[in-house]
Amino acid sequence: MLGVGGVLGKALLARLEADGIAVLGLGSSEIDLQDTTAAEELLALLRPDDAVVFLSALTPDKGRDIATLMKNLRMAEAVASAVAAVKCRQLVYMSSDAVYQFGNGTVDETTPADPLDLYGVMHKAREVMMMSAVPADALAILRCTLVCSADDTHNSYGPNRFRRQAAKDGKIALGGEGKETRDHVFADDVAELVRLVLVHRSAGLLNAASGRSHSFAEVAHIVAATFKPPVEVSFVGGGGAVTHRHFDATALHQAFPNFHFRPLEAVVAEVHRRSAGMSDG
Repeated sequence: MLGVGGVLGKALLARLEADGIAVLGLGSSEIDLQDTTAAEELLALLRPDDAVVFLSALTPDKGRDIATLMKNLRMAEAVASAVAAVKCRQLVYMSSDAVYQFGNGTVDETTPADPLDLYGVMHKAREVMMMSAVPADALAILRCTLVCSADDTHNSYGPNRFRRQAAKDGKIALGGEGKETRDHVFADDVAELVRLVLVHRSAGLLNAASGRSHSFAEVAHIVAATFKPPVEVSFVGGGGAVTHRHFDATALHQAFPNFHFRPLEAVVAEVHRRSAGMSDG
């Protein structure tokens, strides 16, 4: 597993170990995927019967510039080179719904990937790089939407930031009117989805999304209600252009009929419970 130190990496490591699945978790302290020797280091560790889960990425909070793009592509170059040479039995790449444009339509796996920013371009480019490294029947690509977690380090706009804001300021302030809609998923649920992909040796493209979108105003009120008494939700500034994201999760339900992402209300409640006593910094 590459990227074991991230939110999804920690959740997946715990889930696989709980199942008794042998995992070699690698973070940047073990192998720096940007280093020129990274491919050789991976080659020394990988075996043909290994499944590789590629989670490592510099996220938008680290930068949306060309320099960050190139660092991410160098990481992918090392992984693709090593996996192709070893001919690993399965490669699971964690991509992002950033490869899709925003709009009023519903997104599914047939929606063209037409990213609008360098972060989305990066993930699309890395998808193609992974496609060049392994046969189609050995590659699974998961395009993940916004992830909720008690130990989130990115402070992304939505449940994670709203919870911190409420805990620190006793209120939640939204830009504009909070009308934009997004799909949010729990890190533990994404980990379970990856486990299923590994266990079944699944291949292909799948959106890791619940199919239930909420406006940021709705999300803020859900978060506010977890505090006793509920904190105030206010709206400040005019905000930018209103964009929406709705997913059709039919393909996910067909692939794994017994798997379901938890409703946002349950996710927020669980994150709030876990975060009690934790320091968000």
